[in-house]
Amino acid sequence: MSKNDDANQVKDCLVQLKCHFTWELAIEKAEIPDLESRVLEEIEFLDTKYNVGIHNLQAYVEHLKGHNDKALKSLEDAESLIQKEHADQPDTKSLVTWGNYAWVCYHLGRLADARMYLDKVESTCKKLSSPFRYQMACPEVDCEEGWALLKCGGKHYERALACFESALEMAPENPEFNTGHAITAYRLENSNRYKHERWSSLDSLRKAVRLNPEDAYIKVLLALRLQDVGQEMEGKNYIEEALNLKSSQMYIFRYVAMFYRKAGCMDKAIELLQKALQAMPNSAVLNHQIGLCYKEKLMQIKVATNMQPAGRDREEMDRYAKLAVVHYKLTLKQKPTFHIALLHLALVYIEVGKYEEAEANFKKLFSMTPIEESMLQKAHYYYGTFQVYQKKSNADAIKHYLKATQIGKPSCIRDKSINSLKKLALRKLQRNEFDKEALSLLEYVHKLEGEAQAAGDTTSRPEPGSALPDENATGSDANHLHFSFAFP
Repeated sequence: MSKNDDANQVKDCLVQLKCHFTWELAIEKAEIPDLESRVLEEIEFLDTKYNVGIHNLQAYVEHLKGHNDKALKSLEDAESLIQKEHADQPDTKSLVTWGNYAWVCYHLGRLADARMYLDKVESTCKKLSSPFRYQMACPEVDCEEGWALLKCGGKHYERALACFESALEMAPENPEFNTGHAITAYRLENSNRYKHERWSSLDSLRKAVRLNPEDAYIKVLLALRLQDVGQEMEGKNYIEEALNLKSSQMYIFRYVAMFYRKAGCMDKAIELLQKALQAMPNSAVLNHQIGLCYKEKLMQIKVATNMQPAGRDREEMDRYAKLAVVHYKLTLKQKPTFHIALLHLALVYIEVGKYEEAEANFKKLFSMTPIEESMLQKAHYYYGTFQVYQKKSNADAIKHYLKATQIGKPSCIRDKSINSLKKLALRKLQRNEFDKEALSLLEYVHKLEGEAQAAGDTTSRPEPGSALPDENATGSDANHLHFSFAFP
């Protein structure tokens, strides 16, 4: 048999494995630096018993970078952890690691070693009566696939949840499976992409905390969820418990800071985020969160001054805007595909009247591919609002509001776009009741509202006679755009 035939035969076996090389993680080249940074942060700063998967993912990232020798080292670390922490189930826990070993050895041209790891997988599958040579129904494998998908971004959250649900069907009280399920449900619930699905993570988080009482990370997520449902005092108790555990402190500071930011305690949030940033200077998430805090401080001044800051207030507001811009730019340097950070940067520029900079960032956002439909929908809505109040262009606003209604699934942003179209159409009809464009727009809006009601959407919308914003507004009304976001 020729070497090429041997390699092809090995490749035919490899594609049957369940591991990072076959899970279609869809990692874009531009995403690799940020993913690598987050993987390293978790390995160094998150104290958890469930870190075999993160070393396997690290090995796959090293492979994507072309560093297969380093990938082998990460797999050795994963194997050592399996022997140390999962001695009661080494074979099933090792299936993914062996699969990754086989793929890395294949890419290094070490076909005999690749066959050796394939044989290990096949032997375990045969021993456990799997009908397949190189894969089996196994909750440990489902769990590890869930962790990998979860770490690789929001586009994979639904698949990740399905993996953890499959694992829990076979072992409903397993602490690791419940932790993965709770984290994924929390992320889904807080993802703009899935807002309309109304995922509920609260029960899952409570169960995970019960099964993992020493896990600070899962406690702070429960605290944030409790805060979201109006139970902030109970949430604060879990925050204090998590901080008292003294484990994973640098890692959980970002989530504790998020809790304080949502509670309006910006200075406390910034203090925690800056501490974490000293330990993790390449964290896009930390820089983004700091940017959000400074943007909120800016808005606090605008609200306190009735949207007309002057003198020292104006100076403070400009200082916070500059700090927000610095951290948003650092975010985008570390993760160029962080679309929401680019939108936030544009919105800060709007707040301080830097419309050319805002325009440039919107155009950059629109030019980026690939981009999630929910993000693109959001960008068109806010750009349309920018056109109404800052650029005084109703025609351009209508164009972008229409695009927002035509992209993606039903959402809060889609509803806001529909409402904005209705307001612009009614305003045009107040001036000319025979305006054909306005009548056509209103007909389109009523059609969308009818479809939403037929689908059971109970989102409240203003009635046709409700007050309309004045596109000729000046001063603070014209300059003020205060947007709210939910973050994972």
